[in-house]
Amino acid sequence: MSHDHSPLPHRYLRTPEAARFLGLSDRTLEKHRVYGTGPTYKKLGGRVVYAVGDLQAWAERGTVTSTSDPTPPLLPALPKYRLRSGRNG
Repeated sequence: MSHDHSPLPHRYLRTPEAARFLGLSDRTLEKHRVYGTGPTYKKLGGRVVYAVGDLQAWAERGTVTSTSDPTPPLLPALPKYRLRSGRNG
């Protein structure tokens, strides 16, 4: 009996699965994708998918050991430029 010891193919998760993996809502992960602040993703046949390794790497970027640590490089799911409504200046 021979055993194939080749590495397993990458596991890809759709947005709902990826959001659960990260402990986020689907909508928050979608916002991160739109604003460019989230994990890297791929489009396969028009579908957005995330590699588990990319999700883990993105989450690791937010690791801190103390509340006095500098702000982690993870950004909130906010647009880079907000339009001011009803204000001048």
